[in-house]
Amino acid sequence: MPRSTTEIHRVEKAPEADQATLRVQLPDELKVRQCPFDPPQALARMHARAPVNQVTLGTGEKMWVVTGIDEARFVMSDPRFSADRFNRRNALISVPEEMREKLFDARAMAGQFVAMDPPQHTRLRKLVVGQFTLRRMRALVPRITEIVEDHLDAMEAAGTSADLVRAFALPVPSLVICELLGVPYEARADFQRRTSTLIRMDTPVKEVLRVREEMREFMRELVDAKRAQPDDGLISGLIHGDHAGELTDDELVGIANLLLAAGHETTANMIALGAFALLEHPDQLELLRDNTEIADKAVEELLRYVSILHMGPFRVATDDVEVGGVRVPAGDTVMISTPETNRDPAHWEDPTTFDLTRERNPHVAFGYGIHQCLGQQLARAELSVALPALVRRFPHLRLACRPDEVPMRDDMFIYGVHSLPVAWDAPQA
Repeated sequence: MPRSTTEIHRVEKAPEADQATLRVQLPDELKVRQCPFDPPQALARMHARAPVNQVTLGTGEKMWVVTGIDEARFVMSDPRFSADRFNRRNALISVPEEMREKLFDARAMAGQFVAMDPPQHTRLRKLVVGQFTLRRMRALVPRITEIVEDHLDAMEAAGTSADLVRAFALPVPSLVICELLGVPYEARADFQRRTSTLIRMDTPVKEVLRVREEMREFMRELVDAKRAQPDDGLISGLIHGDHAGELTDDELVGIANLLLAAGHETTANMIALGAFALLEHPDQLELLRDNTEIADKAVEELLRYVSILHMGPFRVATDDVEVGGVRVPAGDTVMISTPETNRDPAHWEDPTTFDLTRERNPHVAFGYGIHQCLGQQLARAELSVALPALVRRFPHLRLACRPDEVPMRDDMFIYGVHSLPVAWDAPQA
């Protein structure tokens, strides 16, 4: 017998064509957090009943939510679940058909291998994966350390308070990914603004189309410049390296924009949200400050405990598949709840406890299977340098506002904080 499922109902009108957004219309119970670091409590209640449950979206469409780690790994690795959530019928994409065609036309999807299945995904990923080897990421650590220390110096020189997002969490990974790709750092304000616009849940589709075209034009000009004058960056490597000529111009532009956006936005939010979590758990902050040898463990626990992917990843079933004792029919959309999956009590003792010394930590913060995050070793390197350095440089670092005044990114596809006001003591003479 299939395990019981739970339906959560909420009624909302589908957006009209001129006001259409890409908002994911999950029921409020699955979006509202009672604590900024914990998943919504409704997800834990669902998981207590079964690792796979069905919910009803605001559009009236039904969708499956996976909260068990074994079931999540199964969905992310089984070829009967498609990552091509745009060309396939998807309960989450509720926009007028004429806008759907513009959003997901061939030029827009070129190079977006995160939303592709084999063999297209296989072809594109293999061309990029060689640029993100563990050896190359480790070789970047001295430069990452230099960038981190420079920004900490600037914070210290500017006074005894700052917005940690603007002063540290955002510029550090932005500069790292710019240098890795070969993107001019002076363009950061534009690409940060554009990326932020695209990952807001309430951005009108017309604005998404406009901003996306701006990003394509910027990157197309950069690709042309790299073709004429190569450098040591990853974009030049894709153009002139061992696989030269295997990518179309649209694919080059799409891959480069994908790496640029993901390379700064995700890590920036992990640094800021991780710092917030440490400040709210002073015993763990002290542990990290005084024990440099636990940095790697601390990063894995932060990735497990404060996932920035608060919705997804998503898959579409291409066949009838049984997951966790439940039959998921072909064509149905599946959302893996990464925050709740990373709290599965079947795999962690005391999963709601934040413990930087935790030994067994097989989280899925970077996904699983063929779509596992390409830049995960870069993110680990940045986090393992940035957070220990921050808490050592400012041993009395503290929030400069009440915790409930920190603006959370509930309105974004990537979770985190919009800003993080912090303060510290001036160094004694």
